[in-house]
Amino acid sequence: MGRGTLALVALFVATVPTSALAAGGNEAEAEAPQAQGGRQDRNLTAETKIQTTVNGAPKSAKTGTLTPANSNWDPPACWYEPAYSPKQIQAIIKAIRQVGMLGVGELVGGLFDSYFKEGHPYKNYNLDKQGEGQFWAATINKKRKDDPEANSCKRMPFWVKNGETPKEPLAVTPKILAEYAYDELPVPSTDIALAPDGATKVNLPTWAWLDKAKFKKVSVTASIPGSGLSATTTAEPVSLSIDPGTEDAETYPASGECPIEAGKIGVPRAKGTPAHTEPPCGVKYLRSSGDGSYNLRATVTWKITWTSTTGAGGDLPAGQFGADQQVEVEEVQSINR
Repeated sequence: MGRGTLALVALFVATVPTSALAAGGNEAEAEAPQAQGGRQDRNLTAETKIQTTVNGAPKSAKTGTLTPANSNWDPPACWYEPAYSPKQIQAIIKAIRQVGMLGVGELVGGLFDSYFKEGHPYKNYNLDKQGEGQFWAATINKKRKDDPEANSCKRMPFWVKNGETPKEPLAVTPKILAEYAYDELPVPSTDIALAPDGATKVNLPTWAWLDKAKFKKVSVTASIPGSGLSATTTAEPVSLSIDPGTEDAETYPASGECPIEAGKIGVPRAKGTPAHTEPPCGVKYLRSSGDGSYNLRATVTWKITWTSTTGAGGDLPAGQFGADQQVEVEEVQSINR
């Protein structure tokens, strides 16, 4: 299809009800799971069939998603995955033909039939190959639909035999599943505990720590049912970074990076600890915040690894998740006698 034709197809498909694009309609055999027709590209795309399960996430804690520490890397914005059987493609095109719009349905249905039915390149929707494979279609990551890379998957659905790996760089693989799972990792919020509680004092160390019960490994397994493809992505906290929110401050340690030791990030300040005792993790403010407060940001860095059912695996870019909190810093009051 030429660009003008594809533009017409895109304009038309965007107006077709989702129910009309549901793979299989009333005519296709019952196949689970069934893909849903997409609307985000210039051809027949599909909503992903990827299913995810989470292990190790704290159920009561507030959670967020990771930002890759490597600014040059992001989880995939689009890929191709098994989407439609021959009968489902046939039913989709029939549904398109039945949509009105001054005969545009027949026109667009005819254009798709040229591709899927009339030998350019497929004949009769590959119905004689029902059960032997599927048409793989472009899928867009909903979390990254506005990324420029989401427009990289422009191929029309293409046939892949069962058990074969398509020669398509953006075809779904265990690694793509692992990268997709990266986006689904629910990591706990980084609201750190501080001591002293409330306002702190100039030139007195403020202790910082995180609840070790919340900061454990968390993993997400992503799989496409019936494909044999599955990958598990695991996040493990490795350090806490403290940004005091002002240059008039010192951090403990000096680097501002508090390592995780024995499963803990920092330690609570024990009662009776002398005021000037330096903490293993914390901050000392050198100037009062006046009538306001300093915006302290705490960011946890997570090491990310992945494994898969095929044996493939390795590391993915570290992820970060942080939170801000306001810290009031007061001058130490002295009494002159």
